[in-house]
Amino acid sequence: MCGVFGLAAHEPVNQLLYDGLQMLQHRGQDAAGIATLNGSTFHMHKGKGMVREVFRTRNMRELAGNTGIGHVRYPTAGNAGSTAEAQPFYVSSPFGIMLAHNGNLTNTDELYRSVCDKHLRHVNTGSDSEVLLNVLAHELHREISLSDGHTLSPEHIFNAVARLHKLVRGAYGVVALIAGYGLLAFRDPYGIRPLVLGKNVRDNGETDWGVASESVVFNSLAYETVRDLAPGEAVFISAGGRLHSRQCAEKPKLAPCLFEYVYFARPDSVIDGVSVYQARVNMGVTLAEKVRSEIGLDEIDVVMPIPDTSRPSAMELAAHLGKPYREGFIKNRYIGRTFIMPGQATRKKSVRQKLNPMDSEFKGKNILLVDDSIVRGTTSREIVEMAKAAGAKKVFFASAAPEVRYPNVYGIDMPTREELIANGRTAAEIAAEVGADGCVFQDLAALENVIRAMNPAIEAFDDSCFSGCYLTGDIDEPYLQRLSAGKSSGAAAFVLPGLIDHSVRIEEHEE
Repeated sequence: MCGVFGLAAHEPVNQLLYDGLQMLQHRGQDAAGIATLNGSTFHMHKGKGMVREVFRTRNMRELAGNTGIGHVRYPTAGNAGSTAEAQPFYVSSPFGIMLAHNGNLTNTDELYRSVCDKHLRHVNTGSDSEVLLNVLAHELHREISLSDGHTLSPEHIFNAVARLHKLVRGAYGVVALIAGYGLLAFRDPYGIRPLVLGKNVRDNGETDWGVASESVVFNSLAYETVRDLAPGEAVFISAGGRLHSRQCAEKPKLAPCLFEYVYFARPDSVIDGVSVYQARVNMGVTLAEKVRSEIGLDEIDVVMPIPDTSRPSAMELAAHLGKPYREGFIKNRYIGRTFIMPGQATRKKSVRQKLNPMDSEFKGKNILLVDDSIVRGTTSREIVEMAKAAGAKKVFFASAAPEVRYPNVYGIDMPTREELIANGRTAAEIAAEVGADGCVFQDLAALENVIRAMNPAIEAFDDSCFSGCYLTGDIDEPYLQRLSAGKSSGAAAFVLPGLIDHSVRIEEHEE
């Protein structure tokens, strides 16, 4: 997952972008970047680390302009260790374009061959986001070539996005700057990755516009959340601040990612009309009924969350079962989210630094631990060991999500079956693997019903990591095997050293 944010305002946007990215920090802690547009000049600063680590006062001063985009990254494709793959990315023609992308493309190899071999464009990194940028650039160039070849209109932009939708498969929420023109944003035809429109009406009647991965960004900036972008929709905010929008996909279908509601999104966000917090509360009710039938009330003395994401589900589950709710683990808030840390060794080491059990809450009790999901099982195993070492008689584990059995190819870092503890195992076998006395998982149908009840307009879901069904229709066994082999070897999608020609002036400010 990554987070994207774009602003077209009537004031300098550097500080607003910085503040907004901090609200999206949970979506990526590997790298951060901001690009601003001042007339026809881009200013950019990006680097590895969290937002507060990447940007200093001197960097912020140099990010001039009233329009800009920002990105926080955790890697799902390409080289996780490369600063060059921090976003936004830049291409010089046509006009000069900056782009930031949340999601993952599934036909990157095909697109790369078309971009580089057929259209003679240069891709400088192993990132699918840079390939996506070049696809957009080519389609914009093709569109203006069909007209006068010099002037770009909103209609040209939307036509280019429409052709991009036909070429690109996968998940993408995109914000982009076009030099001399303004801010473009668009969402994939299934709406797998979220994208939200916000606005701020100034005292003089002028309107500032923003597009972000989550609505919480706008709450923090005192902007009004207007609506979610529809699947396949594109919006363009011109340099004068006028908003244009168009549906650019032929057969759009709203099918958001279930994992956004389970884990990734902040609880104070609203995604596709669904309160993430309320969804997690309601997950606790359906999970409680399954716990009642599979474990029984007599076996449980106390319910505890694995902080923080599972807390709403755990509290509602405890209330529904009439069992005491206790906070048995104290969280060190200065350790990053273990699910998005690269490498099992780093993840395993961080768990005991991140959570500390209070022995008095465990001693002599049967504990039901509630977590949002069980993915690799590394964290769950360590937590069960800590609970038993603290004196628990029995430890049961309940997951607010179903078993994660399949790779996700749309932007979540769980790409190989070998890493998934539920792959080929029953709930009892998973319990044995993590050392628990029993495991209970949410039913997939129950989870989908919880969210659809809050917005009946949702037609389907990206539930691929639970069901093995991939919306884009291009994922087969050879694809998954190639993905697994690439992940195991640590290889990037491409290794393409080279230089980028900057024909439009771009100022990238380094430390």
